[in-house]
Amino acid sequence: MSNFVEELRWRGMLHDAMPGTEEQLAKEMTSAYVGIDPTADSLHIGHLVSIMMLRHFQNAGHRPLALIGGATGMIGDPSGKSKERNLLDEESLRHNQESIKAQLALFLDFDSEAPNAAKLVNNYDWMKDFSFLDFIRDIGKHITVNYMMAKDSVKKRLSGEGEGMSFTEFTYQLVQGFDFLHLYREYDCKLQMGGSDQWGNITTGTELIRRKESGEAFALTCPLITKADGGKFGKTEEGNVWLSAKYTSPYKFYQFWKTTSDADAERYIKIFTLLEKEEIDSLISRHQEAAHQRELQTKLAEEVTRMVHGQEALENAIKASEILFGKSTEEDLRSLDAETLMDVFQGVPQFELSNDKLEGGLEIISFLAEETSIFPSKGEARKMVQGNGVSINKSKVDLNKQINKADLIAGKLILAQKGKRNYFLINVV
Repeated sequence: MSNFVEELRWRGMLHDAMPGTEEQLAKEMTSAYVGIDPTADSLHIGHLVSIMMLRHFQNAGHRPLALIGGATGMIGDPSGKSKERNLLDEESLRHNQESIKAQLALFLDFDSEAPNAAKLVNNYDWMKDFSFLDFIRDIGKHITVNYMMAKDSVKKRLSGEGEGMSFTEFTYQLVQGFDFLHLYREYDCKLQMGGSDQWGNITTGTELIRRKESGEAFALTCPLITKADGGKFGKTEEGNVWLSAKYTSPYKFYQFWKTTSDADAERYIKIFTLLEKEEIDSLISRHQEAAHQRELQTKLAEEVTRMVHGQEALENAIKASEILFGKSTEEDLRSLDAETLMDVFQGVPQFELSNDKLEGGLEIISFLAEETSIFPSKGEARKMVQGNGVSINKSKVDLNKQINKADLIAGKLILAQKGKRNYFLINVV
C-alpha cells in the first residue's frame, strides 16, 4: 500500500489529521468514509476535493465508503452556513442519491471483486427506524451539551447575528457522530474524511466511538479550496459548476478550468488530477517559463473534463473552444450540437430568420444587410465580401453565395463571421 497521507501532503490536500492516523493506515487496509448530502441530483466541483481524496485512498489500497446523507440531508449541516437550509422529502432524496451514485462511479471502483472495492451507503437506511427516544437514550447521553457547544460551527452560529440555530441543526453533529459509530460497527470503518469545516462533526464521531465502544477512530480533513484572489472556488456568474452536463455543459466545464489564473492552476492540477508528481513539476516548470502558452491550464482542463465527461465530450469541448479563435473548420462546426454552439456564442449578436426565406436560396448580400443587420448597408457588405472578409460557417464566401437549408448547422443555426473576431449567430425558425 502506498502512503496515502504523504500523497495528500504533496498535493496540498491535507489540512489536519488526528495523531495516529498515518500509523493506522500503514498498519492495515482501512475503511474510511466521506459524507455527501444529496441536496441536488448532481455533485458540483466543490465536492471534487473529497471525492479525489476517496480516489487516492482507494489507489493507496484502502477501502472508500461514500455516504449519501439521506437522513442528514433532511436536517441540514450548520457548518459554514449562516442560515438553515431547506429540507427535502424522501422521494427527492432517493432520486438525488441515484444520480450521485452514477457520478461517483466515474471516480471510484464499486464493482470489482477487490477487497478494497468502494461501497455506497445511505444513513437514512439506519436512521429511519431509530426512534427519537432511543436516540437520546443510546447516543445523546454520551455527549455533553458543553462538548457540543464548544464546536466552532455551533459557536459561530450562536454568536453571530441572524436567526440563531434550531435544535434540529444543533443535533446534526450527534447524527453525524452516530453515522461514524454505525460504520465503525458494521464496516470496521476507522477514519472519516472531509473538508476542514467538518472537523468538529468528525471528532464528535471519534469521541462517540471511544465512549460507546472503547474503540479508536481517526479524523482527516482537507483545506477548503479558495481562489487566489480570495473568491469562492467553483462559483461562476451562473452559479455552481456542476458535474452533470444537464446543468453545466462540457464546453462550459472545460472553459472553467481553462480560464483559471496561473496561481490557481498550479494548485488545482495537484488537487483535481491524478497526474504524478514528476509530470506536474515538469508542467509547472515549463509554465513558469512560458505562462502565455497556458499549457498548465490546458492540461488541467483536459484531465478533469475527460475524467468527468469522457474523451468524446472533451474533444467536442476543445473543438468548440477553437471555433472562437479561428483555428477550426466547417467540419468541426458541424460536429457540434446546437446546445454547445449556443454555449460557445453566448453573448454574441443573434438574429432570427424565417425558414421560408431559405427555400429558394437567399443572396449573400441580402442575407447580410437586409434579413439581418450584420452590415448596415449592402454596399459595405459587398465591399467586405469582395475583400474576402466574410465567412459563413467558417468558410469564406464570394458574391455568388446563396444561403440555403444546406447551410444549417444542427438543423437550425448559421454562423456568420465578419473579419477575424466578429461573430453573429442566426437562428432559423
